[in-house]
Amino acid sequence: MKILDPKVLTRLSKNGIPKEEFESSLGSEADLTLELLKAQGMNIILENGVYRFRSTITSIEDTLFCIVDVESNGSKPSHHQIIEIGAVKLQNGKILDTYESLVYCTDISDQIQEITGIKISQTLKAPSLSKVMREFRLFLGDAVFVGHDAKFDYNFVSAMMERVGLQRLLNRSLCTIDLAERTFESERYGLAYLNEQLELYRDATHHRALSDAMTTTKLLKRTLKLLPTSLHTTEELIAFSKEAKKMKRLKPEKKEKQEKEKKGEE
Repeated sequence: MKILDPKVLTRLSKNGIPKEEFESSLGSEADLTLELLKAQGMNIILENGVYRFRSTITSIEDTLFCIVDVESNGSKPSHHQIIEIGAVKLQNGKILDTYESLVYCTDISDQIQEITGIKISQTLKAPSLSKVMREFRLFLGDAVFVGHDAKFDYNFVSAMMERVGLQRLLNRSLCTIDLAERTFESERYGLAYLNEQLELYRDATHHRALSDAMTTTKLLKRTLKLLPTSLHTTEELIAFSKEAKKMKRLKPEKKEKQEKEKKGEE
């Protein structure tokens, strides 16, 4: 049994895996392997003789979410790197802490400098990738990793961890695009568009990591209020974000009608 096999992860996210079966699959140093998995962010617990993700029994309200955004000097983790990272810790609807840092880099295209406003003169003075990734690993812990297009941010951070000699991420993850598409109608679901339409974060500076992480945090809070009452645990939330039927996309004419009605109410 391979720990990262999708079938194994599915079992851990649902009914769990019996203790003997799971530990035997880890080999002779099962205890050490378990500790390493936890250090990589896997929120695994042993309960009543069964291993499962803690998120299968933790309520959505009590879950610690870490909302993350990265800016990079390209789109491929294998060839490019993070130039800025920002993150927000959220629990019970309250922001507990934030993290942000530029990252040392000597190569940023003119286009990316223009989009992000991040200049090489700034990244040349920034902490090394190794220092930032180690700090962020401690900040993230085993919180649920949240991003707007979470796969991009998660894969980039995980690749950077491995680049500096750390292990890949094993945190549970949640995408706010997926969640938004299943909780409210919109013409588009890009972060800048939703921020403008929903007035999520008035101080937003798009394409800066902490600002985008803060905007995503406010979007997450908004979507959590729109969930079906049948959802209770974090794993149910994650499954809902991937499996529930998507809302219909708003057509431009319908959106204009809603905006007129909104103005009329004002």
